[in-house]
Amino acid sequence: MKITDAKVFVGGPGKNYVTLKIFTDQGVYGLGDATLNNRETLPAAYLKDYLIPCLIGMDPRKSEDIWQFFYRGAYFRGGPVAMAAIGAIDMALWDIKGKIAGLPLYQLLGGKSRDSALLYAHATGHDLEDLMDSVARYVDEGYKAVRVQCGIPGMPTASYATPDGKHADQDYITDFSGIIPKTEIWDTDLYMRFMPDALAEVRARFGPELHILHDVHHRLLPREAAEFAKAVEPVGLFWLEDPTPAEDQSALRLIRQHSTTPIAIGEVFHSIWQCNKLISEELIDFIRVAVTYAGGITPTRRIVDLAGMHHVRTGFHGAPSHSPISMAAQAHLNVWVPNFGIQEYLVLGTDACGALFPSEHSVKDGFSIVSDAPGIGVDFDEKEAAQYSYKPGSHPVVRLKDGTLWNY
Repeated sequence: MKITDAKVFVGGPGKNYVTLKIFTDQGVYGLGDATLNNRETLPAAYLKDYLIPCLIGMDPRKSEDIWQFFYRGAYFRGGPVAMAAIGAIDMALWDIKGKIAGLPLYQLLGGKSRDSALLYAHATGHDLEDLMDSVARYVDEGYKAVRVQCGIPGMPTASYATPDGKHADQDYITDFSGIIPKTEIWDTDLYMRFMPDALAEVRARFGPELHILHDVHHRLLPREAAEFAKAVEPVGLFWLEDPTPAEDQSALRLIRQHSTTPIAIGEVFHSIWQCNKLISEELIDFIRVAVTYAGGITPTRRIVDLAGMHHVRTGFHGAPSHSPISMAAQAHLNVWVPNFGIQEYLVLGTDACGALFPSEHSVKDGFSIVSDAPGIGVDFDEKEAAQYSYKPGSHPVVRLKDGTLWNY
């Protein structure tokens, strides 16, 4: 069995999904997701110019050797662009193997550890009242876990992942008006004074059964993060995400020394080497890697196996920058992995995505139900894809009130 061709498609409903389709000489094809949010043309070019020419003629069943070829065979290894491209290839090869075997991906991984996987939704609000309405909507839909983000009174602009006005369009994460980013202004003191009480009010309103998550998005210094984690202990968060930039991984010890609030980190990681210290020294409680950015299913399995040895559970990244292909791959991982924690779920434009990426995967009462179709269980409609093309977009950048560039 040989790979005969591979195509890359860029575009989608409200997002620039990067979709890889690998063809074989036996008529079986596989699909992978190489979407790198707001840098989508880079993994697409890396695939077209460097990886696909080498891929032609290879045996798609040798997914481990092919992964090593593209990772270990490159002198300059890793990085989010390369790993997203390699991740797409790896997903597509697992998809092909599942189709050859006539088995869903989770069976190739070792079978189910659970029948469904807990999801968390994103509740946001311009202010606390708006946030409460958003949380209530998800609770009414059956969600048992909700990430909450709220506008900060007195903050000059919208803070991370909050709309500019009440009930604003929730697709505020990427600005498709152009490639030049807008600027958000951040004030740590305002955040530190407001958010612990806001989280406590969410807990008081919705009771002890709702799992509440909160994302700081790298905005605090280590001492500030330790103070914040201690302040929100009474809330009983399911997790506190990215309290401080993870480049200085030793800084996480300071949080551990002062708080028992669970910590989740890793959505921007792209190799096991970035996760190794945080996991082996048990400085985090949830690992947030994504199957795309981490380089595919093959290396993600290694990361979660390491995590399982150190009481660290999974919490895979699931923002709308991931196409239904990578979300489906993670759905299979979620029902297999013994040390499962939770899955982020934020998919915008699901009707249009369903037409572009047909599948039988489903969501019910805040849980994902994985399809039993062979492989990853997602198809790709090239006729639908023809109506989409790349549209430049950007995330905001963040500055402090004095103009200092800060962490997004």
